[in-house]
Amino acid sequence: MDMSAISAARGYASLRPATEPEAGTGAAGAFQALARDFAATLREGEEMARAAVTGDADPHALVQALAQTELAVEAAVTVRDRVVEAYQEILRMPV
Repeated sequence: MDMSAISAARGYASLRPATEPEAGTGAAGAFQALARDFAATLREGEEMARAAVTGDADPHALVQALAQTELAVEAAVTVRDRVVEAYQEILRMPV
């Protein structure tokens, strides 16, 4: 192995943290937290629906869980639409 290759590998390894944000920091961390909350809300709605089918859940709790799930999905769709809209606006900018 060439010494310059070893030096290049070490240099790359030292710069890698600069190119990959740490988990839980900045915008990436906020997005990860939102994604986890969204998934948890969907999971709770599914679990409540399963419990309602078997008769283990209160119908009021099922309706509440489904309403929360619906709000989470609507919020995610709204965010997605705004991101796509912003991307399309960037594409339309003159160079």
